[in-house]
Amino acid sequence: MLKTLMGDHAVTQQFKTRTDKFDFIEVKGSAAPFFKRVVRTHEFDVAEMAIMTYVIAKTYGVPYRLLPFTVLARFQHPHLVYNAARGTVTPKGLEGKRVGVRAYSVTTGAWIRGILAEDYGVDIDKVKWVTFEDAHVAEFKDPPTVTRAAAGKEIGAMLMAGELDAAIMAAVPTDPNLKPVIPDPEAAGKRWGEKNHAIQLNHLVVVKNTVPQKTADEVYQILVDSKKAAGNPPMLPHGLEENRHNLEVAIDVAYKGKLIPRRLTVEELLK
Repeated sequence: MLKTLMGDHAVTQQFKTRTDKFDFIEVKGSAAPFFKRVVRTHEFDVAEMAIMTYVIAKTYGVPYRLLPFTVLARFQHPHLVYNAARGTVTPKGLEGKRVGVRAYSVTTGAWIRGILAEDYGVDIDKVKWVTFEDAHVAEFKDPPTVTRAAAGKEIGAMLMAGELDAAIMAAVPTDPNLKPVIPDPEAAGKRWGEKNHAIQLNHLVVVKNTVPQKTADEVYQILVDSKKAAGNPPMLPHGLEENRHNLEVAIDVAYKGKLIPRRLTVEELLK
């Protein structure tokens, strides 16, 4: 039995019925709270994993290899919001402002910083980043532009109270006062995709290096079958060549965002 971490997604619904092969840990909602246990204590044989956490961890020799199977991808543009009751905030206007994010190295935050820098000319180092927890990867150290919110503080409450000027949220808020910093974020996401010929990967799957390759191949095929059973949802590519450019773009964002000291190759992620 393979000890397995997997969240609830359309493409993994059938996969998670395979209790004959996988010992699934109970996950309520997102698998993200368990990612530390993957990259720090190497607890799982098979695991859903955020792409930026994995890229960072790989630079420190985490003993996992990537299966090129996407369980979550989305354009991140709508996830950066501000409280419109306190005035308008623009992308360039974030310089000098306090912006909250769960942790500096989270995948959504990394993508959004890349978007702000490349498409809106924002000097990321002029933004005052406020975090609420440390990175999944123990070796990663926040840059000097990052401060930690006081114990007990919550990102949404700070945004509503004016203690933050904007925030990167895991889920797009439904509060009508919370507006996207990036105008028309859906159209902006589409433009980004057309410009970069890529999607913004969020979560894929990794297997521990002690798992034999034959077994890893079986895991991958079970995932592919599960995706087919879900109707092959769009924007969730599987396969190395189908994901190669997406992975290259993600690595580039991590490198330019100073999350990793050098550009990894796609092949390094697979070892």
